[in-house]
Amino acid sequence: MSLTPPATLTPLSAELVLGKTPSLKEPVLLGGALYWLEQRPHEQGRTTLMGRSAPGQQAREYTPGSWNLRCRVHEYGGGACAIGRRANGEAVAVFVHDADRSLWRLDLDHPGVEPQRLLQPQGDRVEGALGGGLIDPHQDRWIGVLERDGIDQLVALPLAGGELQLLHQATDFCGYPALSPDGARLAWVEWQQPAMPWERSSLWLAEVDGAGPLSRAQRVAGASPDEARAVSVFQPIWAGQDLVVANDRSGFWNLEGWSGATQAPLETPNWAPLLTLEAEFAMPQWVFGMSTHAWDGTRLLAIACRQGRWELGEVTGASWQPIEQPCSDLAGLCAEAGQLACIASSPTLPSGLLEVALEGGQWNHRAAAPCPIPPEAISQPEELWFDGHGGQPTQAWYYPPAGGGHGEAPLLVKSHSGPTAMARTGLNLAIQFWTSRGWGVVDVNYGGSTGFGRAYRERLNGQWGVVDVADCAAAAQAVIDQGQAHPQRVAIEGGSAGGFTTLAALCFTDRFSAGASRYGVADLSALAEDTHRFEARYLDGLVGPWPEARATYAARSPLNHAERMGCPVIFFQGLEDVVVPPEQTERMAEALREKGIPVEVRLFPEEGHGFRKGSTQIEVLEATEAFFRTHFGL
Repeated sequence: MSLTPPATLTPLSAELVLGKTPSLKEPVLLGGALYWLEQRPHEQGRTTLMGRSAPGQQAREYTPGSWNLRCRVHEYGGGACAIGRRANGEAVAVFVHDADRSLWRLDLDHPGVEPQRLLQPQGDRVEGALGGGLIDPHQDRWIGVLERDGIDQLVALPLAGGELQLLHQATDFCGYPALSPDGARLAWVEWQQPAMPWERSSLWLAEVDGAGPLSRAQRVAGASPDEARAVSVFQPIWAGQDLVVANDRSGFWNLEGWSGATQAPLETPNWAPLLTLEAEFAMPQWVFGMSTHAWDGTRLLAIACRQGRWELGEVTGASWQPIEQPCSDLAGLCAEAGQLACIASSPTLPSGLLEVALEGGQWNHRAAAPCPIPPEAISQPEELWFDGHGGQPTQAWYYPPAGGGHGEAPLLVKSHSGPTAMARTGLNLAIQFWTSRGWGVVDVNYGGSTGFGRAYRERLNGQWGVVDVADCAAAAQAVIDQGQAHPQRVAIEGGSAGGFTTLAALCFTDRFSAGASRYGVADLSALAEDTHRFEARYLDGLVGPWPEARATYAARSPLNHAERMGCPVIFFQGLEDVVVPPEQTERMAEALREKGIPVEVRLFPEEGHGFRKGSTQIEVLEATEAFFRTHFGL
């Protein structure tokens, strides 16, 4: 029996959904001007610096042409551009240009002036990776992270150009430097393998002695590698003379403050909770440049996630004062002198820049691109709670097909990446692509997801490939049990960690009839032995210590159980992927072919881990839909 969508449906094209919509990142307010990064899929994933000098004014591009702002620290990058003021008060941007991996200075107060290279590479590219920095106006320099020779360093570079100066060498990883207003103290985050920064990390503070290395560097919050209790810290900022950081020792990433930290003895940090809520004021630190709290000069502003929904508010005393605005998906908060800005969306608003004037409460949302569908045609998320692995309450967002849910509709289960990411409620046109074709979609916050506290996140400890798989299957069954999907037309898709969950779900459950894996992990043992530095020991916590737990790795690897997979699969893989090497996809696909399972493989020579080009993203979406449609007989 085939499914014919209602005649009223107008299927969205993949090009309309993905082809030209830029991704906005890391907004910064400076002197009334707003700057942000814009990644453009229609320009092969190039990232450029944008800005406007005052509210309501036309945005301008500061790095047109071939400039491509990209940081490659820890492979995932982030923090490719630092914006601030020089010692003479002029606005400046220092960015990493991907072509030579060097730092370049752009004088923002002098439009038309070309960027100046600050660091001369030895050869075609700078050795190592730079990024995640800030502008030090007191000593007219850039301070940031250099990853080189298997270790992170805090380094400085004069804004007039010159040589990198070592400020501090971390034991392993570091990031998120924050300079005190007087320039006398620098805070930052460190963590060591096998822990990831959201599992166990610490806040460090040191004195800045002139132009020399940092002195008296000490851990002042968080957990050291040898402490029994694991806690995580995120994004230190200075609120005047106070140091503020998110710390999850309460079970949730809540904000804590150290009053007078610019002058207090480093040896005796005095932290106090600013407020205690069952809400997350932080995100997993996969990349630099993330921001969930900001100081505007007199107010502490923050975004917080409660049960999967984000809200914006002000921290006053020990209370949380929500700020009225229309969005439920927020990131990249910045603030200055009664103004704030962030990247924001809602179930009916595309992602864009949200600006709020705090005194009058006026807000303005400017989408990165116009919404191609009217609000009444948008399938909006419905909260779905169900019994997940072990009967634990687990959350997902269900999007009914256009025309309404019914028992004959096919269902797409989305397993997010990370696996610490979360299914969000902002308008996702790729989901609308499916609902406009008569599919229901369930976006699962399986155990391990962020946004529900540390205990929810730790459900996946030692259980990757078990809890996530069971939760995705249970979410699909919950939708079927409600009479909203056909039990034999259920597909699952995901990328990276979500690709692993997809393949494992196809192997170890019989709930799904087809799958799509984007650069997914097929062999856990191979990943443990051959991946990049940032995630080299990640699986110790998700699966078990390597190689002691070799048997567990083998038992959960889809590649070792291809004979248990009985449905069609389509694979997408970038040939420049250093996180999940292409060989994993090729071996998995070949194992399924030998069994006679319908398989399709799409390889992309110039893509890495995560597809940046609009043409690639369009091809992936179109090919996935065509593959499912063919094998479901739609």
